[in-house]
Amino acid sequence: MAYGLLLLAQLLLSNYFHITPYITLTLLPVMVLCLPLRISTIGAMFIACLSGLAIDLLSEGVLGLNALSLVPVAYLRKGLVNLIFGPELFARKEDFSVGRYGFGKVAMALLLSLLLFLLIYIWADGAGTRPLWFNGLRLAASLTASFLVSLLTLGVLAPDPRK
Repeated sequence: MAYGLLLLAQLLLSNYFHITPYITLTLLPVMVLCLPLRISTIGAMFIACLSGLAIDLLSEGVLGLNALSLVPVAYLRKGLVNLIFGPELFARKEDFSVGRYGFGKVAMALLLSLLLFLLIYIWADGAGTRPLWFNGLRLAASLTASFLVSLLTLGVLAPDPRK
């Protein structure tokens, strides 16, 4: 339910919040990162592909751009979680949360997933037609803005199980 509502929020962001060409606001990487760990990598990639295509179809974006950028995030999701939070997360069969693992670790996982998504997105969107300085500035601005917006969704997607 929360995933669907956030997909709708991403659709609204994609259609109505074009602040500047330097900023691409996205919630998609945090949504995929916070999928329950019991979902397999293939399942997460399928969800990411469908989510990306839905946003591409229903917003004015290039068809396949969000899907292309989001599927690698889903593919590397479990490896990233294992790297940052450790294997005990999988041994206990639990999902991560800010309350349990701390803001620093969750922020690092979020930043890395956003960075991967935006690197692919900006590279594919520019298709070699924009200068490097523009793409670098767009990456920095988009990473900052998307990180701040994604922090607001962590309470919904990765709630503290102790509460």
